[in-house]
Amino acid sequence: MATVLPPPSKRQRTEATERSRAQQDIEEVPSDVGSLRLQFYDETTGLPIGQGPVLVPVADATPKNLELLLNTLQGHDSSEYIPYRFTLPVPSKTSSDPITTAFPTNIWKALINPGLISTEEVQNISAAPQAVFKVQAVSRCASTIPGHGEAILATQFSPKSSSRMVSGSGDNTARIWDCDTGTPVHTLKGHTSWVLAVSWSPDDSRIATGSMDNTVRVWDPKTGKQLGNPMKGHTKWVTSLAWEPYHVQKPGEPRLASASKDATIRIWSTNQQTIEMVLSGHKGSVSCVKWGGAGYIYTSSHDKTVKVWNAKDGTLAHTLSSHAHWVNHLALSTDFVLRTAYHDHTGKIPDSEEKKIEQAKERFLKAAKIQGEVVERLVSASDDFTMYLWEPSKGTKPVARLLGHQKQVNHVTFSPDGLLIASSGFDNHTKLWNARDGKFINTLRGHVAPVYQCAFSPDSRLLVTGSKDTTLKVWDMRTQKLSVDLPGHKDEVYAVDWSPDGQKVGSGGKDKAVRIWRH
Repeated sequence: MATVLPPPSKRQRTEATERSRAQQDIEEVPSDVGSLRLQFYDETTGLPIGQGPVLVPVADATPKNLELLLNTLQGHDSSEYIPYRFTLPVPSKTSSDPITTAFPTNIWKALINPGLISTEEVQNISAAPQAVFKVQAVSRCASTIPGHGEAILATQFSPKSSSRMVSGSGDNTARIWDCDTGTPVHTLKGHTSWVLAVSWSPDDSRIATGSMDNTVRVWDPKTGKQLGNPMKGHTKWVTSLAWEPYHVQKPGEPRLASASKDATIRIWSTNQQTIEMVLSGHKGSVSCVKWGGAGYIYTSSHDKTVKVWNAKDGTLAHTLSSHAHWVNHLALSTDFVLRTAYHDHTGKIPDSEEKKIEQAKERFLKAAKIQGEVVERLVSASDDFTMYLWEPSKGTKPVARLLGHQKQVNHVTFSPDGLLIASSGFDNHTKLWNARDGKFINTLRGHVAPVYQCAFSPDSRLLVTGSKDTTLKVWDMRTQKLSVDLPGHKDEVYAVDWSPDGQKVGSGGKDKAVRIWRH
């Protein structure tokens, strides 16, 4: 069944008329300020684009218009428009070197009027394509794979390719699926209770599963065999798992963090299956753990706090306490690169260990750098209907408070390019936010029941949401409208993931079958 939007309520209608009555205050750009001379450079190669500088009236010099201009200069037609990010050097007050800043929306107010740049000189603007490749919206169910005996609680694709996916279920097993042929590859048997969390290591060599039987197990995805012993130590069930990012691991000795309902986080050495550290300090169940690339481990808990730990020695760095209720989920702005390490969309894998680490580090820095400094943003979603955006390296004050959900927020995620945040909640909505300043962008309405999870496509242009109303929906981030409705599940959809190469979406839920969707 396709979902029809409800008609606007009376309050929405009155607000809309109010808004149309109130004149928008447009920040006036004087008409006589002339034109800017812009020379575009390709940020990756450093070569100029186009035949010399172009003249752009100051009033029209917005990033949107520059994007149109650049695409026209390169002769793209409207279907193959590439979104660009523009930066320009601005003279610094303190040092002789100019600072590279993002191109502002109102360049008159930000740079020309204060006298930082002049309309007389040619401005060198470097343009970086935001997505080098384009992911097609998934539009059909390629395979429905039965096999699990109970509901599927977690799914994740391999970082290397979309042909392997792992799912954890209430039938005490995790299964590895071949998504190209739609067949099961291995069943990971061993847990004695529900498998609540599955996580694929960034180098594609291991899978970790966390279960309600209080243990964590590590498996070899090639053979489906368990590696070593179950990791025992938690006294209650395991809620979330996070691998140490590839570029900060000791080569060949990856560590794993597991969060549990017993209010502790344990760091395991996966080769020896021993506990290296226990991070204790939370007073309630720990709902989510993320291992950042900048030397921190982030955890959220039902005690209303988010804690930031030093990954080196397990000491507490910050406690972020602004939420008024349980914190359900965390997302890092670098999640995508940490998950995929050195696997990128080209599919080429570096041949030596050093090159692999170098490429993983390079990709991390590229994703984490904002204006030249490494910034790892964190967003937390809570039962108090709000989310907070944090920069834990800068201190314990939130950057922004994201208000708007009318019920509990269940899941948050950053887009791979780090520019958007999507949050899904029990109010049937998914909301989009600007990841730089936490400003609200739009609400994606269409589901008729709580939305449990959402996942961005690797090029950040599409978002898929899975809901209690049994459907998956794919949303276009450019228009912020529904792109494809994917009915097919016979019951609630608990888990959804988009493969890092963009080919497939995998989903699982209460109807016990894994579904693979593709273009």
